Amino acid sequence: MELKITAMNGGGAQGQIEVSDAVYNREFNESLVHQTVVAYLAAGRAGTRAQKSRSDVSGGGAKPFRQKGTGRARAGTIRSPIWRSGGKTFAAKPQDYTQKLNKKMRRAAMQSILSELARQDRLVIVEDFGVDGPKTKELFAKLKGLGLQNNCLVVTEAFDQNLYLSGRNLPNVQVKEVANADPVSLVGHEKVLLTVGAAKKFEELLA
Repeated sequence: MELKITAMNGGGAQGQIEVSDAVYNREFNESLVHQTVVAYLAAGRAGTRAQKSRSDVSGGGAKPFRQKGTGRARAGTIRSPIWRSGGKTFAAKPQDYTQKLNKKMRRAAMQSILSELARQDRLVIVEDFGVDGPKTKELFAKLKGLGLQNNCLVVTEAFDQNLYLSGRNLPNVQVKEVANADPVSLVGHEKVLLTVGAAKKFEELLA
């Protein structure tokens, strides 16, 4: 299939680029995309919270008072969960939230996302995109010329430090290279700006 290349001044199509149907014209698989997004978000969870159960709290080796004759309820340890400073009844433990996701499933989900972005006209392809230095104003002006200043993900073929630094202070604008593009960022932005090199790099990685 062919995708149009947008002129940098926002004046319309500058040309066309031939892309793979397998990557940019795949049928949308909602359940697979949902599973991939959930797995990606789950992998970002730290899972480091921890609490002490009655066996983890120090002390409490002897009965706090004798079994009978005190008029109080019998107790075996001061570390019981019903006692102040005792252990937690269902103590949280560190856990791993990652979910298994096959490489073929992730690849298919990325193909499905890119295809749906192309169908919804949310995919904008330009010949080249960059800034002369770490200048937020210059990046904003370029995005505004394309009508993408409000909510946009910029994906380049390789890491561009000037572009990355320029986009840090722009709300709802994110800059990534193809190798670090993730399903959450692709789905979460209103528009996705790709350079021609990035579009071809996606084909190499996902085809």
